[in-house]
Amino acid sequence: MDIRTGFGRATLGAAVLVFALAVGSCDEKLSDLTGPTPNLEPTFASIQHEIFNATDASGRLACTNCHSNQGRNPSGGMNLLEGLSYTQLVGVASTGKPGAVRVIPGDPENSYIIHKLEGSSDIAGVRMPRGNGPYLTDGQILVIKRWIANGAPNN
Repeated sequence: MDIRTGFGRATLGAAVLVFALAVGSCDEKLSDLTGPTPNLEPTFASIQHEIFNATDASGRLACTNCHSNQGRNPSGGMNLLEGLSYTQLVGVASTGKPGAVRVIPGDPENSYIIHKLEGSSDIAGVRMPRGNGPYLTDGQILVIKRWIANGAPNN
């Protein structure tokens, strides 16, 4: 047996073990991250149901309380009612901030919805949801970012 071959196998084996441990430690359940919305997943249907349509366990109000046409004009001209919300978000320019796009598929960091949810310093108006919170948790925002990073599919 060539010593280099034995060393290569040992090194490869160690690398595989380190990789397996790293992957295993990153395998955190989404429900551990999403707090008041344990069923939230990085799909549009889940975001619609768990974030846009529902008040969560923290007391955060459903987005559709303001972003719907139920008896009035939707806030920011954005209607988040089921069946309308996807076409109101993906690839659509913000009405409040010129040059901003609400959701840019594959680019969560430049998607204006993320800036509004995080309360970034570059937003027009106030952090969403409007008021003093409760706001979405970092885990809830992470799931929305994952959906956008995956191309913002209508799934």
